[in-house]
Amino acid sequence: MILAGDIGGTKTILAFFQAEGGRLRPIMEATFPSREYANLDEIVSKFVSMHNLPLTHACFGIAGPVKHGRSETTNLPWVVDAKVLASKLGLETVGLINDLEANAYGIAALAPTDFIVLNQGAKEAEGNAAIISAGTGLGEAGLYWDGQQHRPFACEGGHADFAPRNELQMELLRYLLQRYARVSWERVLSGPGLYNIYQFLRDTGRAQEPTWLTEELGNQDPTTVIAQVALAGKCPLCEQALEMFVSLYGAEAGNLALKLMATGGVFIGGGIAPKIIEKLKDSTFMEAFTAKGRLQSLLEAMPVCVIVNSKAALLGAALRALYTQVPPKQTNLSAIGGHRF
Repeated sequence: MILAGDIGGTKTILAFFQAEGGRLRPIMEATFPSREYANLDEIVSKFVSMHNLPLTHACFGIAGPVKHGRSETTNLPWVVDAKVLASKLGLETVGLINDLEANAYGIAALAPTDFIVLNQGAKEAEGNAAIISAGTGLGEAGLYWDGQQHRPFACEGGHADFAPRNELQMELLRYLLQRYARVSWERVLSGPGLYNIYQFLRDTGRAQEPTWLTEELGNQDPTTVIAQVALAGKCPLCEQALEMFVSLYGAEAGNLALKLMATGGVFIGGGIAPKIIEKLKDSTFMEAFTAKGRLQSLLEAMPVCVIVNSKAALLGAALRALYTQVPPKQTNLSAIGGHRF
């Protein structure tokens, strides 16, 4: 029995999977609000104690850098240690990987219906791939193509310096530097990032905030309100904020694609993308993605799609645990993607 976890700044999802012939069969799953617990150990102990199942392997994808089996989470006041978790679970070892690395592993477990295509790309595209996911924070990871299969690896590119591309974005950077000593991509590409953009546009007089919207922002999650109102076309200020957010998303996805030479495809994960899919489908994202000067044609040939299965990271953590038992099958995401892109 495999215990897998997707550990985010907002929620923690744990699940048991049974390995059957190299595949995963879900047994039990539960979601916990991360901030209501002092650490991951509490959540894991609670979940395991609820179900008396014979546990053999465990792996957790966590939102933060992992070094020597230990992680100090970026958006939670937690320290997660694989050795401590292994001791609590009575296992020899426990896998602890970055959540975007888990997402990358999970891609191989998804079906064609779990993707929405933004760019078809070259017909027989292959090579390295990349994944970028905006949610509570901004995660990025790569999949190295070794000639036979893709090998996921983590990075912390979401915390690289934000790079504005025009005068308006330069103003945004100056605005955010009044709040933060340093402005990373996560400050503009995340749930809080969308709200930062909205506040910048409002505070610099780009458009007026109606009274009814002020009330909604005060009573509900601002990110959700801004996105929903923008998609409904009910407020120019929200529409401008979402437009800028999506343009920045496309630009940074293109940056990541260049750095990883992601000719095999670029995947857009995270909780925000599926909720704004109609906006992602228009030209805003892809125009920013491909606007790389002399390398525009290289970006245009890269397949780009949105992952709409929210369980990708959870499945990926389970697969990573499974791979300690069964070697991974040789997979080419680009070939699989021939049916997807």
